[in-house]
Amino acid sequence: MKILIINGPNLNLLGKREPGIYGNQTFEEFFADLKNKFKEANLSYYQSNIEGELITEIQDADGVYDGVILNAGAYTHTSIGIGDAIKAVSVPVIEVHISNTFGREEFRHQSYISPNAKGVILGFGLQSYILAIQSFLSS
Repeated sequence: MKILIINGPNLNLLGKREPGIYGNQTFEEFFADLKNKFKEANLSYYQSNIEGELITEIQDADGVYDGVILNAGAYTHTSIGIGDAIKAVSVPVIEVHISNTFGREEFRHQSYISPNAKGVILGFGLQSYILAIQSFLSS
C-alpha cells in the first residue's frame, strides 16, 4: 500500500515549535520511525508552507497513492481550495492534527477539509499519524 503524508505550514518546525503542544521530535525523525514501524507500507512524505503546492501535491497523488494523510496545519481553517482539491480526487484522504483543535482557539474549530475527508484523527500527538496509517492498512 502506497501512502503519502502531506504536512502544511509550520509543521517543518516540529521539535522546536511549541513543544508543550507539538512535542520535541522533528517530523523527519518521526517519519524514519514510521518507515521502520510500517515496513509493509510504502510511505512518502511532503511538506510545504505554500497552499498552492499542497493543492498540487493532493492532485498529483490521485491514481498514484492508495491513501493520503493530510495535516494542513492552519490552512485547515482557511483553505477552501484544499477542501476542493480533496473533493476533486478519488484517493482517500484522512485529516490529522497533532493537537485537539477543539480544545484550542475557536477559529481552529472550523475545518474546510473534514467534509471531504475519509476521516479525521486529532489530539493524539504524533500518534495521530500512526492511527491514520493503521486505518489505511486495515481497510
